[in-house]
Amino acid sequence: MDSLDLDVLQRARQWLAEGHEVMLVTVVRTWGSSPRPPGALLAMREDGRAVGSVSGGCIEDDLMDRLRKEGMPATPREVSYGVGAEEARRFGLPCGGTMVLTLEPLRDATTLDPLLGAIGEGQLIERVLDMRTGQARLQRGHPEQGLRFDGETLVSVFGPRYRLLIIGAGQLSSVLARMALALDFAVTVCDPRAEWADEWAVPGTTLSRQMPDDLVIDMKPDARMAVIALTHDPKLDDLALMEALRTEAFYVAALGSRHNNAARRERLREFDLDEQQVANLRGPAGLFIDSRTPAEIAVSIAAELVAVKNGVAPERVLPVGEAKAALERAQDTLSACRIDP
Repeated sequence: MDSLDLDVLQRARQWLAEGHEVMLVTVVRTWGSSPRPPGALLAMREDGRAVGSVSGGCIEDDLMDRLRKEGMPATPREVSYGVGAEEARRFGLPCGGTMVLTLEPLRDATTLDPLLGAIGEGQLIERVLDMRTGQARLQRGHPEQGLRFDGETLVSVFGPRYRLLIIGAGQLSSVLARMALALDFAVTVCDPRAEWADEWAVPGTTLSRQMPDDLVIDMKPDARMAVIALTHDPKLDDLALMEALRTEAFYVAALGSRHNNAARRERLREFDLDEQQVANLRGPAGLFIDSRTPAEIAVSIAAELVAVKNGVAPERVLPVGEAKAALERAQDTLSACRIDP
């Protein structure tokens, strides 16, 4: 789930504990272009204060107006915005977008305690809301399932739905792990080297001292898992990458220069990986932004990780020197192929 939506739940619980009435708004369906995806949350107090977002602001304003005029709903209800072109323009929904929201009254802080507790433990959990009675229950979630809504029951999914394995417990790993946690990945860091593992101190992550290739096998990477090797030690990185590239992991990457990664690909071919598996390795890891510090390198890796997760094929921009050399080679080739009249 989005960390912003977790903030919504935490603030809603705080408001309820302070004696306020709270309405929880959930985006359940969208058509066309929409500002926020299904599952996005907004919490509103009876006095109009709000946290979270379901649009750029116009829909929130209308919901506040509804709350002031009609008061807190007695039971959950469904509302739609942007059904017609005029209403879409009024509420700032681009390209005729349409959104369906549920409005759920919350009146007891304890109703959110089990959900927030499960999220805090890193569980993937589903909250099943009966729209007729307003009663909600929790059940174990499944990574392949998202929000479901049939008009009578709303099933919302909370907790990390993607996993990230970082090999190496150095400074770069620490910065990247914090970014990945903010992006709602369940983060595992693996380093069998005591001098590194003993210093690991990133709350919310899982530390493993196994050999990385053994841990990759144990974690059974699927299409919602990424593996990033950051140790610079082929004995640790290569075997783990070999195992990861044989799985459905959506992102497998390694730190290092282009020269080192070219050598790494040659070593991986010796492990009987086919050409497609070797080609799936992203190395050097991250987008080229001329990064120099651990934080900048982590930003470049996190950006590429999110792009691939979201189905975007990020372009790899060459450094100026390499781009110039490539252009000169291309020009030389064209010159050699030129036929004089």
